[in-house]
Amino acid sequence: MHDFFRHQLEIYAGYHRDERNSVTHVFGIPIIFFAIILPLGLWQVTVFGVSVSAALILVVPVVIVWILFDAAIGLVLLAVAILLVLLAMAIVDHASSLAVWSIAVGLFLIGWALQLLGHAVFEHRKPALLANPMHLLIGPMFVVAKLFVARGLRRDLAFIAQPGAEQG
Repeated sequence: MHDFFRHQLEIYAGYHRDERNSVTHVFGIPIIFFAIILPLGLWQVTVFGVSVSAALILVVPVVIVWILFDAAIGLVLLAVAILLVLLAMAIVDHASSLAVWSIAVGLFLIGWALQLLGHAVFEHRKPALLANPMHLLIGPMFVVAKLFVARGLRRDLAFIAQPGAEQG
């Protein structure tokens, strides 16, 4: 799965060469993720006799895929996902359903506005998601990979920051 991930990351990186576009993704992607899981926190689902948030039903398989693609990046995303799910649950516990949905819709629009702004103004290229829906999963991994590369932690992924870099 790691080779598949690297290939998808390489394709995704080709759509994100302008650093300003990457910055819009650093903020936009987590905002969109949060906007999706927030209203799912309103619903409780019984799984094996245990009541859990529908947000967890979505997040758990996604995190598993992230970890299978790349353990280090996946574990960072697991930590971020835990924080976002906890924040969502805190909001759900203290806000009305209307407030939760209003926040979610507002954040969703802001997140996508950032994504589209980055592509239209800085990258001058359509979002990678339009070419390949798999990039819904790759986008968050790209953000973490960019942070790793910027900190010198993942030289094997340097190709995402440097066009033409060795892809060994």
